[in-house]
Formats: sequence, structure tokens, C-alpha cells
Amino acid sequence: MMFQIKVSSVSKVIPIETVSSLLERGTQKLNCGKIETPALDARLILQCVMQIDHADIICDGGNPVPLPWVDKFDRYIARRLDHEPVHRIIGEREFWGLEIEISPLVLEPRPDTERLVELVLDWIDQHMNRQGDIRIADIGTGSGAIILALLSELDNACAVAVDISPTALDQAKNNAKNHKMGNRVEFIEGNWCEPLSGKFDLVISNPPYIKTTEISRLAPEVRKYDPVIALDGGVDGLAAYCQLLAQSAVYLKTPGAVFFEIGHEQAESVKSIAEEMGWENMNIGQDFAGNDRVFYASA
Repeated sequence: MMFQIKVSSVSKVIPIETVSSLLERGTQKLNCGKIETPALDARLILQCVMQIDHADIICDGGNPVPLPWVDKFDRYIARRLDHEPVHRIIGEREFWGLEIEISPLVLEPRPDTERLVELVLDWIDQHMNRQGDIRIADIGTGSGAIILALLSELDNACAVAVDISPTALDQAKNNAKNHKMGNRVEFIEGNWCEPLSGKFDLVISNPPYIKTTEISRLAPEVRKYDPVIALDGGVDGLAAYCQLLAQSAVYLKTPGAVFFEIGHEQAESVKSIAEEMGWENMNIGQDFAGNDRVFYASA
């Protein structure tokens, strides 16, 4: 589509981008930049910029796109070409059916972590009642994705969410407010389980578990954009589990359980730490790809 404007009494032809042409151009750029899912990422960016959904793109592909939106789309595409994850660019990520706002200050929630949520709910179904008064401690809550996913399934549950980062807590509070769960979560700044008081049915965490020396070898989407504090698990990647397993038992009711996300090669090491500290009834859950992903043990 073309139109004409006059500049200094001289007609000048300027191309107009349509929804479809802009999407195609963005996809081509990302493909040339060897981004893994160029068409999907370009579409998500376009939907964010124009505040439309996939159906609008299909139905209104021939509609012109105002120049400010074209400029914004191109800036976002440039960020994606620098390997900034698309969900960080658009500022939110779906997790367990909830739209979770994210920022540079929190870990981006990922699909494999939904497996932890599934296993917690399975354990509750076997040992408790989903409609009961369940109390959960979420250690290192970050964006709040895990605890909000659980509360969305447990109508009468309440939680304490702990994080060492006040800015991460602000993000989690905002997500809880957005999903009308702010009155069900107490947010506390602190280190690991130290700020807790009272007893809990469950203690959950997705702690940092990457070896310090391995961080530089991670994909740029992770290495450059996830906060290091949420990745670095110390020399052996196990520092967080030593803290969590040492501290959490005193806060558990009977029956009660801990659930921690782990790296796919860490199952035996985490179980060994737990055994040395007297934990029993230990299990390892796999993620959707069949990799070890969740350590859990009951009191």
C-alpha cells in the first residue's frame, strides 16, 4: 500500500506498513539473526505493540500500522536480536494460565517449573484437602509465579513469600494484586527461611542452582537477562539446598512436605544432603522432557 505526501511542493511516495507486512519483515529479521522461533516471537511482539490478539492479525492483516507503532516494533525486534527473551521485552509471561508480570529484577518463570506446581497439588490430594486451610511458605519467591499458581488452585490456602530482594518482592506483590490474591500472601524481605514464624504445611522454592563457573556458558537469553542472584548456586550449585534443608524442617507441620526445583543432574546430590540432615520419604519428580526437576520430601 502506498500514499503520497508533499514535502516542499514535491510529491514524495512513502510506503505504509500493514499488519501483515510488518509481521513478515520482523520474522525475516529474526530468522536472519538465527533466533530459534522467529515467527512466534515477531507475532508476540506485534501483538504487544499494537495491543491486539492473534485473531486480529489474521483478520486485519491489510490494515495500515501507524508509524509510531512501526518504530516501537522495530526497537523491540532489535532487542530480540540481541537475545533479550521475548517475554522480557513484552513484560509478562504466562505461567499456569496466569499472566505474570516480569522485570529485569526477577527470574523469568518457565514451563518446567509448572511441574513443581503439579507435584505439590498431587501431594495435597493424597495427604490433605484442596479446600482445607493450607499454609505455604515460598522461599525466594521472585515474581511470585509459583505461589500464585498454587493459590489459584487452593481456595482457602494462604502463604508467606520470602525474598532477599525488596524489588523482587514489589514485583510479586504487584502480581498478587493483579490476580486479586494480595490478601492471601504476606510478603517478607529476608534470607531463606530465617524470617519465617509458625508452622507450614508446605515449604517450596525454586532456588539458584547453577554452578558459578557454568553461568558464563549459559544461553545469552539466560546469561544476559536473568538476574545472577537467581542463578548462582555457588561452587557446586548446591548452596541453596544446604540452607533450605537445614532450616525448613523446623517450620513443617506433620504431615508436611518440602518441594524444591533442582538441576537435572542434581537429584542424587540433593538427596545425599537431605539424608545427612535426617530427611526421609524423599522423591524426585521429572519435568515434561523426562529430566529430574523436583526434589520433595515429607515430614
